[in-house]
Amino acid sequence: QLQLVESGGGLVQPGGSLRLSCTASGFTLDGYAIGWFRQAPGKEREGVSCISSRGSKSYGAGSVKDRFTISRNNANNTVYLQMNNLKPEDTSDYYCAAHWRPHAGCLLTDGQYAIWGQGTQVIVSS
Repeated sequence: QLQLVESGGGLVQPGGSLRLSCTASGFTLDGYAIGWFRQAPGKEREGVSCISSRGSKSYGAGSVKDRFTISRNNANNTVYLQMNNLKPEDTSDYYCAAHWRPHAGCLLTDGQYAIWGQGTQVIVSS
């Protein structure tokens, strides 16, 4: 069974940091672009950041640029999202997703992603 499992969410004060992890089981992340998405209650899902299969390219949404960094360790079958200077508007459920894309970059739109995790909740509040 192909699975992605997110971890690392929680409650943090504004200005704080969290590191989310996305670990694959049942398959290897080699060849897959990985995206992080988030969805707050009553809002549409939005792309946060993505990284190409080899880690050579990454993109971030304007709202998180310079604050969030995506990275991957294919040896550990894990992708990370380091989130710094968190703001209350970052409060959301965060999901990682995998898209088979071995020779190109990555996408911040969710339509191409076939494998999704269950999500991890991030709450930014004082």
